[in-house]
Amino acid sequence: MDQPGVIAAAKTEPRFSDIIYEKIVSMIADGRFPVNERLPSEPNLAVMLGASRPVVREALERLRADQLIVSRKGSGSYVRQRPDSSVLKQVPVGSLADVQRFFEFRAGLEAEAAELAARNWQVNDKIRITAALEALERCLEVGELGAEEDQALHDAIAMATGNQFHVIVREWFRPHFAIGMSVTRSLSLKRTPLHVRTVQDEHTAIVEAILARREQEAHDAMKTHILNARARMFQGVGS
Repeated sequence: MDQPGVIAAAKTEPRFSDIIYEKIVSMIADGRFPVNERLPSEPNLAVMLGASRPVVREALERLRADQLIVSRKGSGSYVRQRPDSSVLKQVPVGSLADVQRFFEFRAGLEAEAAELAARNWQVNDKIRITAALEALERCLEVGELGAEEDQALHDAIAMATGNQFHVIVREWFRPHFAIGMSVTRSLSLKRTPLHVRTVQDEHTAIVEAILARREQEAHDAMKTHILNARARMFQGVGS
């Protein structure tokens, strides 16, 4: 059954500050604002982007939170890292900030799910989780994207909680989960084998903690994995 509140939230128009945020991300990604260089001042950015200073200020705060820029007292804001331009091509216009916010939401939600899964998994859950991890490993070995397999692993963990609301939330927000996973896994394919292995090792650590019923370890491993995925969105492919 449709959930009107959820659907309405998903269709909300992006805030103007999110659009300005995305424009600045794009200018960093295409090199107009180079790494280690100072950004134009707030008044100059406001004129350049056709926005008010409060809107620009809100966008800059978001960029700082996402570690794309850093402020130096008395000197201004500097570009900290340059994301791959493909990030912007994989998300709807004006929604990049929400993709990052969804990672923040996931960090709490899925950490709790991993903890519950460690406490409550049954034999069938163990089979599903193990099979999903193995499928993800096969994708890694042959260089496939593995976004659906990644989803399947996280779905299996949600099912293992024994709490249907973890499963329902994943269904409600499936497109949001899919975008984040598709972007991060697409970027992983452009990076070094060591980087890809590091991501898979994070999955392995989560599964091992869950199946050993180490609840706090499972919680922490999942939270670390989601926050690392969030950070990886804005790391250049050479990172």
